[in-house]
Amino acid sequence: MATKAQHGKHYRHVPELLRTLREEAALTQRELGDAVGRPQSWVHNCETGNRRVDIGELRMWCDACSVDLVKTIRRYLKLHG
Repeated sequence: MATKAQHGKHYRHVPELLRTLREEAALTQRELGDAVGRPQSWVHNCETGNRRVDIGELRMWCDACSVDLVKTIRRYLKLHG
């Protein structure tokens, strides 16, 4: 059993989605970090699953990548629901 939320089976595909969103927006980790007011290392930790992203942070991520939050959640559910 996973001891942290980011290691659970329902979260394991989120880091992959975060990276895909960033790459589709043609942003570097540093550019995304600047857009959300966080360092590049924070972006890296989110994309590698070392840090869990909450819904508010996901919204910031989506805004920085110019994608709709609801569509992103639907995309996740379609792929990994």
